[in-house]
Amino acid sequence: MRRLLRIVVRLVAALLLIVVLLLVPVGYIELFCQGEENQQDYQPQITDLEFQRAEANSFLTYPEWHIVYAYQGLAEVLKTGDEYRFGYLSSIGGFWSSACALNRKAGEHGAGDFNTRATIHVIGVSFTFEMLMKALYEETLGRLFAILRGGEKSPQDHYAAMMAEDYGNFLEQTPWYKYDFRKSSAELWAQPLAMPVRGWERRLALGGEWKAKAAYAGVIANAVAAAGQAQLRIRTVVTGMLPSELAAMNDVDVIDTTPQHVIIETPRYRVYTRILQAIARAGGNVAEIAGNNDIMITAIASANAPELPEGATLITSVGRDGFPGNRLLIETRVAVLADLLRAFEQGPVRLEHVYDY
Repeated sequence: MRRLLRIVVRLVAALLLIVVLLLVPVGYIELFCQGEENQQDYQPQITDLEFQRAEANSFLTYPEWHIVYAYQGLAEVLKTGDEYRFGYLSSIGGFWSSACALNRKAGEHGAGDFNTRATIHVIGVSFTFEMLMKALYEETLGRLFAILRGGEKSPQDHYAAMMAEDYGNFLEQTPWYKYDFRKSSAELWAQPLAMPVRGWERRLALGGEWKAKAAYAGVIANAVAAAGQAQLRIRTVVTGMLPSELAAMNDVDVIDTTPQHVIIETPRYRVYTRILQAIARAGGNVAEIAGNNDIMITAIASANAPELPEGATLITSVGRDGFPGNRLLIETRVAVLADLLRAFEQGPVRLEHVYDY
């Protein structure tokens, strides 16, 4: 009985240690990654409060996208390699280092509210735990089974690569908890066992992971439904284009016009970035987004990229999981955003995403 009690105590102590270690980055950010607020005297032209968003949110949106990029990087690795080749630890490091820099920058723009910061910390801890578990398995047993399999991939490996690419694309516009993990698990098990050892190992490892995610996704979906959905539309003040030109664009609704500008309403997320690029290509400019005059974007550059165009201020940079080059996190004025988008189309630095608060 005493021996059993000692085992239980050690397990509880180990779990508590893991929890403490996972929370260390959260404590560090809250204590040491704070910025001093700059006075904001900007008067928004978008006056409908439903479509005004906190400026700090542009900077605090990135950590969620870092996770999207991590899964897309994993998908890229799986095109030619196996799971153990992905840089799980570097991806975790990139999440927390960028979160620190961006929390400081958000502090200059009014700072994030408690709920926004808490959300970042929760997804950061979840992401860290998931990546650590995947690293622990894939770099040991997963690697062993891949070596035993040989150079040719099993049907289960091919399906895992296809699912990873699909999931990464899905995340660009839709929350992760809406993905059909149960369907993916069933389809994985339906793949033929041409290589029984690797096939069974992938069925159990990935199938188990996806079923666990499906259960967790259900919990998150219920919590989100209780708390209310995020606003999925955004309003933008555009100059230099006619209302008819904007109305002819896909996913663009004209809300109001004046002699000086046009206010449009569009979807958010990846679609919004593409709409802004289309406006810039058509010669239009952006004067305001969601009641704000500052915004964050990311751009992709090689390791020896030239200086950024005028109007772009580098906040920090992180390596791209699974891809060559670096991701540049950039602050800019909304008024020069279209100019930057046009400059990025000329290369060598290219736009990745506009973070819409």
